[in-house]
Parts: sequence; C-alpha cells; structure tokens
Amino acid sequence: MFYHEKLTPLSLRRLIHRGEIKLGGNQSLHIYGTLSCTSGRRMKTANRVFFADEGEAKENGYRPCGHCMRAAYKAWKASLSPRR
Repeated sequence: MFYHEKLTPLSLRRLIHRGEIKLGGNQSLHIYGTLSCTSGRRMKTANRVFFADEGEAKENGYRPCGHCMRAAYKAWKASLSPRR
C-alpha cells in the first residue's frame, strides 16, 4: 500500500506507468476503486492510498467502490447479507 502524501507527483506517475499501482483507496472510509473513478478523484490527498491489486486492498480491509466497481461491490454486499 502506498500513501499519496508520501509520494511525489513524479514517483506516483512512475509507479502507475510501471503497473505497480492499479487501484486507489480512501483510507478513512476503507473503500477502493479504479484510478479513474470520479468519487476517488474528489477525495482529499491525505485520505488517498494506492494498491497494486484487489487482493492487496482486501487484505488491508478495504471494500469495492459502488460506483466504479459495481459488480465487485454487489458481490461484497451479497456476502454480508444473512441467508434465509
């Protein structure tokens, strides 16, 4: 996991270009999504973190974004519902 505040703009671009960063997340809400998500682009830099993949985000206790990762969000939501 990479913290946005600890990265320079140049190092962030390099990590994205090399494929070491593929997802972004909100540290205070524990939500992750695509780098192009409009919800993610509006968050404060202090709350922004980056992940290499979904596995890393899930290992750190983050859930999928309901806007940009609709299918993954629905699967996550269904896993929380009690079964009848």
